[in-house]
Amino acid sequence: MPSKIPAQPSGERASWGLKLGAFGAILFLHIPMWLIFLYAFTTDESAYTFPPPGLTLKWIPQAIANTAMQDALFLTIRVAALATAAALVLGTLAAAAVYRHDFFGKEAISFMLILPLALPGIVTGIAMRSAISLMHIPFTFWTIVIGHATFCVVVVYNNVLARFRRSSNSMIEASMDLGANSFQTFWNIVLPNIGTALLAGAILAFSLSFDEVIVTTFTAGNQQTLPIWIFSQMLKPRNRPITNVTAMLVVLITALPILFAQRITAGHSDSEGGSK
Repeated sequence: MPSKIPAQPSGERASWGLKLGAFGAILFLHIPMWLIFLYAFTTDESAYTFPPPGLTLKWIPQAIANTAMQDALFLTIRVAALATAAALVLGTLAAAAVYRHDFFGKEAISFMLILPLALPGIVTGIAMRSAISLMHIPFTFWTIVIGHATFCVVVVYNNVLARFRRSSNSMIEASMDLGANSFQTFWNIVLPNIGTALLAGAILAFSLSFDEVIVTTFTAGNQQTLPIWIFSQMLKPRNRPITNVTAMLVVLITALPILFAQRITAGHSDSEGGSK
């Protein structure tokens, strides 16, 4: 009789030490954020005592009704929207050029595109401020947009280039062979293929711009985006609960789109894997 072959385990189980290490890393990263959520509802106006003496919802309507916070929020949304729009156009064109063509300096251009995000934010901020000052451009809303677009382009570029590299040129070639012009091929073939990459890149770029502080500090002049407003309020103890509520809203506004972007890109990768 043939001998039975023992079933192979589907995967090795992680050791308890590895599990504890992963759990400790998650706590280290998330405990400060959960403390912000907790103290957004404290009844104590000026001091941090643990546990909080009581919980209340009164700070939420006060934070939402704060006119300075509203102005900062609307400015931040406008900057993030325009920086994301610029990044979508420039990042997609750059990714298409790098993927579709071989030319002298191609690797150097790829490196230069990624550099603004790889460098420390303070270096990018100082460089942007120096360049703007040398060109005698006043620090306005548009200088913030330019500063944010420099690193938002990187996010879109990376997403679109990765999608191009996982795609096949056969459909593009077939479309051109059937008589479609460049615009028709882009609209009917290329755009649907990179659509989720564009959406994920836009969401990530918007989130990065929405909570950016360092580059904004060097390019904003006298204007205050929401992260800068939150930072300035930390020096006013009586406003701490309102500041915590605002910070909680920022976390929710940025975390939920990032989670959505991760889900749609993961879903697209799964569908690609299943179709092969």
